[in-house]
Amino acid sequence: MAADLRTPAPTVPAESGTAPKPGAPEMGRSMKRIIATALAAASLAAGITTATVTTGAGEAAASERGGHGQSPDRYVLPGDEAGSRFEGIGVDERRGLFYVSEVTGGEIHRGGARDAEGEEWLAGDGTDGRYTARGVTVDRAGNVYIAGGPNGIGNPDRPDLWVYSHDGELLAALRVPGTPDAFLNDVAIGADGAAYFTNSNDPQIFRVAAAGDSWSAELWADASGTIDRVAGFNLGGIVLSADRSAFVVAQGNTGRLWRFATADGVVSEIDTQGADLVNADGLVREGNQLTVLRNFSKMVATMRISADGDAVRRVVQRASDPERVYTTAKMLHGRLLAVDSKFDEQPAPSGPYDVVGSPWA
Repeated sequence: MAADLRTPAPTVPAESGTAPKPGAPEMGRSMKRIIATALAAASLAAGITTATVTTGAGEAAASERGGHGQSPDRYVLPGDEAGSRFEGIGVDERRGLFYVSEVTGGEIHRGGARDAEGEEWLAGDGTDGRYTARGVTVDRAGNVYIAGGPNGIGNPDRPDLWVYSHDGELLAALRVPGTPDAFLNDVAIGADGAAYFTNSNDPQIFRVAAAGDSWSAELWADASGTIDRVAGFNLGGIVLSADRSAFVVAQGNTGRLWRFATADGVVSEIDTQGADLVNADGLVREGNQLTVLRNFSKMVATMRISADGDAVRRVVQRASDPERVYTTAKMLHGRLLAVDSKFDEQPAPSGPYDVVGSPWA
């Protein structure tokens, strides 16, 4: 069981209508009834239960929010005065929220599906021992799991990961066992409801779960005998297969995909039909379609994947926006949201900082 480091580490410096005419009240009331009837009929035909008329600035504001029930094309995140970089994203379908991690400082930002601007939800720069953050996911209860990347490397008093309730209460701040240099990259919720974190330094996956009022982290799978540790980022993106029998995991430095059986952690390589998946980062699975974001390659690969995650076919590659480095993405209310990391820029005041909706639709 990993030590619970809920005590925060010391903070260090961081970088209107027309009235009826007098004498004609019945005509005015009759006209109102005619208008009301027409509006009601139009509303029913359009499937609208309440009609709201906005003009001027109000209409512009509604448009910026993605008015008329639409979601905005981009969500603007706050950044640091010295510049920011971002990476992970998690979504809460029930509440219509998304969470984005900031690499530079470890802040966690939150936004709503129909709100054009996000906000800082959790402070960084040492808050709860967090100086950087990577992958994010959310479980059915709304608990938010955050991977710390290299947060704990060389700093044994700092956590490798955190768990927060949906209202921002710190539930756990943990070190993972068995390795001093864990680089926790991404996280997914398993069939058992626990959270599974990938390690980019070693071919390992750690399991985090609650038992009563306490939380623990354990080494769940170690594929050292099957997956070689090589220079660069090893295990990264992780998703659960459609039949929930396995995790599909990306190894970005080699461009390979791996299958970890949920029953026992047994590992096997997924045949990718020779597809170039170097720089594979975030993974998104919708039914039997798997999307692989290839960050610095500025490419997106989509493919058909078997229900058990054992095989892929029909791999299609397409270029993503050459001005952005997309790292991770998640589906929220049927729409893909992708993080523009700013990884190809030096940390500097170079906003706006975006999460992009339907970036390659």
